Parts: sequence; C-alpha cells; structure tokens
Amino acid sequence: MPIIKILPHVEYCPQGAQVQAPAGTSICEALLDNGVNIEHACDMSAACTTCHVVVREGYASLGEPDETEEDLLDRAWGLEPQSRLSCQAILSQQDVTIEIPRYSINHAKENH
Repeated sequence: MPIIKILPHVEYCPQGAQVQAPAGTSICEALLDNGVNIEHACDMSAACTTCHVVVREGYASLGEPDETEEDLLDRAWGLEPQSRLSCQAILSQQDVTIEIPRYSINHAKENH
C-alpha cells in the first residue's frame, strides 16, 4: 500500500503525518479516512478547490489531471505546477509527499 507523507500544516496536522491507503483511493479520501480533516466543500465532486494540495514527491504516479480539474485549479490559492485537487488525485503503487496550502478559497469552513 502506498504511503502519503503530509508535510506539517498548522491546522490539519501540525507535526506532519504519514498515512497508508490502497492504490485506487483518492488522496482526499485517504486523508479523511485517517483523521486529517482536509477541506472538501463539494464533497469530492470536483466542483471547488478547497481540497487543493501540492504534490512534492510522486506527482507523475497520480496520472494526468483532466480538463475539469485543470480549470478548477486555475482558481486555487497558491497554485503551483504540481498542484492537484486531492479528490481527483488517485493513488497508484508509489508513495507521495504532499503539502496542504495554508489557505483555500473557502471563507467559511463547515464541519463535515
């Protein structure tokens, strides 16, 4: 099972974290299943950018983003060349390292 290394984030995992998830799982699902409560305002339907992450290692293993994801990412805060919507980034057999940006476009957070 691939490992997702999450770099420290002041709100979601101040010490950083590592979680395992089966290949075929989205990064967002894996984080939520392991207690890292990343924002996902659209309930993982690829309609917002609140689950935006930057893939620091293992980007190529996630497959190419589709046009819808690329269009949405254009609205994400802190966009980088290795940015992905975590709800659309599907794990393969390779480990990945991600960084959750400090801010998102979501002005009001809801408890999911």
